[in-house]
Amino acid sequence: MSHIQILLDIMARLRSADEGCPWDREQNFRTIAPYTIEEAYEVADAIERNDMAELRSELGDLLFQVVFHAQMAKEAGEFDFGDVVAAISEKMIRRHPHVFGDAKIENAAEQTQRWEDIKAQERVKKDESASALQGVSVGLPALTRARKLQGRAARVGFDWPNVEQVLDKLDEELGEVREALALNDADAIEDELGDLLFVCVNVARHVSVDPEAALRRANKKFERRFRYMEMLATTRGFEFAKASLEAQEALWQEAKMAERRVNTDEVV
Repeated sequence: MSHIQILLDIMARLRSADEGCPWDREQNFRTIAPYTIEEAYEVADAIERNDMAELRSELGDLLFQVVFHAQMAKEAGEFDFGDVVAAISEKMIRRHPHVFGDAKIENAAEQTQRWEDIKAQERVKKDESASALQGVSVGLPALTRARKLQGRAARVGFDWPNVEQVLDKLDEELGEVREALALNDADAIEDELGDLLFVCVNVARHVSVDPEAALRRANKKFERRFRYMEMLATTRGFEFAKASLEAQEALWQEAKMAERRVNTDEVV
């Protein structure tokens, strides 16, 4: 018996009416979806930490989510795990004609463009009147969805020609945030901050930076520096939370200088 069949059998038993798990039996696609998203993030976290043992474990958890959804679909008479495998296999073959067919590509960038072209053709086949934005999942993290929406719009010509013009737009949006703050209008502040973040994503897209990865890097850097400040305060015999803002800022600058000494190549 294959490893995957063992897992499929485990899932079927967990959902069994006679000897299954009450919690597993009560679940549906909607209730399981948040766990699926969470497991995908935990895979990304293990990769970020370069923890291969944890990655193996988290990939198993993510696979289990696929098996869970497939089992529920099988019970509903919609499809099963074999259908999922068949669908993705067919899709990968169709989207890699340079590997499984006669098409030729020169580099990864050309393949990325070919991939998007094929996806666009698939969307048209599904719906001749489909928007260029059709199929961008609303369940994506907001930064990732913004990048995808902008990329789709760019494919049909709606895009800034260069990053300098996007930076000009960023300055404009920052000014509008300041105006909303001056008015103390909560709704306008949220709206303008959203516009500012959207343009930040556009800047990232124009310079081929993943905004999610950039923000994760910033989060990690902030956490690293903040913990260093707390350590410095403890070492010097005072409580960080009770220090003045000026003293905290001085510790922050020390944390930055310490990073420069460890890695002079880091942009701070």
